[in-house]
Amino acid sequence: MRIMSSFVGGRGHWGPMEPIARALVTAGHTVEVVCQRTMVKAVEDAGFRAWEARPDFDGGGILRPLIEPNQEHEDNGLRDGFADRASRVRAEDILKLGWRPDLILCDEVDFGAMIAAELLGIPYASVLSNASGSFVRASVIGGALNDVRAAYGLPADPDLRMLSRHLVLSPFPPSLRHPDFPLPETAHTIRIHDIVEAKPTEPTVYFTLGTIFNTESGDLFARVLDGLRELPGRLIVTVGPYIDPAKFGPQPGHVRIERFIPQAEVLPNCSLVVSHGGSGSMTGTLAHGLPTVLIPLGADQIVNAQRCADLGFGKVLHATKTTPAEIRATAAEVLDDPSYRQAAVRLRDELAAQPDASYAVALLESLV
Repeated sequence: MRIMSSFVGGRGHWGPMEPIARALVTAGHTVEVVCQRTMVKAVEDAGFRAWEARPDFDGGGILRPLIEPNQEHEDNGLRDGFADRASRVRAEDILKLGWRPDLILCDEVDFGAMIAAELLGIPYASVLSNASGSFVRASVIGGALNDVRAAYGLPADPDLRMLSRHLVLSPFPPSLRHPDFPLPETAHTIRIHDIVEAKPTEPTVYFTLGTIFNTESGDLFARVLDGLRELPGRLIVTVGPYIDPAKFGPQPGHVRIERFIPQAEVLPNCSLVVSHGGSGSMTGTLAHGLPTVLIPLGADQIVNAQRCADLGFGKVLHATKTTPAEIRATAAEVLDDPSYRQAAVRLRDELAAQPDASYAVALLESLV
């Protein structure tokens, strides 16, 4: 098969798709990737041919102040940014590429790829990128998507069957999904992470704000660093490519600040993860059975954090209001109370029971 793997956004959207793309190549299929300009190098470094397509959501490294997290604001961004503007230009660019795959594999919010596949008359499958399942809602995006469909001459889809018409792949523990938003009938849960029990040699906290919202975090890095630095054991911090670790000044020997460290390298040696609650970071944390403290900033992080609190594998802090003292006390509580780790291990074991990416390959082959 010739597969077009298309995703809108950054590493958080490519991360769940890359293991599936690799498994497809291992099975003898050809995979080429469509992505935003600033992700082309990362995709090529991963060994895939990349095609550039609009839009580009990368902020270009411009550091922005922290704004009050607000779900309505994030819903508006999903509707206007992804369902409307992004889907229009992504569908147009895919149709202009000049090659016709047998199948399109796209991320959950690459609505333009779904529309392009429908226009080309080929099957498509989506890979979920939002862990809680309650962020991408028909009530938010339905009107905008039907406007785009009409612009391309497609019939109205009031029930948004386009989101799950052929196949949906979910790389998250089933219990993590909000019960009010069950998976569609065409969905299958898979495991894309190696399930590894974290075994730190000493108490170790890892702190990250991901690769997008790290540049929109204002003084949050400094506040969290001030809080976590006083805990016993090691502290590992990643700040992303656009922030200089030196800006935080000299650190004691137990604190390590880097621009980037692969999760697979750091998580097996951790006791606790403090993060923004992005789906990729949170699922990597759970794949190692680790408890967490979440400080959501935007996108799907607000609803992910609520699921974390509901399921008991961590605690949630308010990004603009939390203080170093509260951060330190909350991290200490989650570290000291075994119930948080036990809840995380339950989700890890649930994820471990799911079939791996080779199962996804068989499902994709059956579509063509």
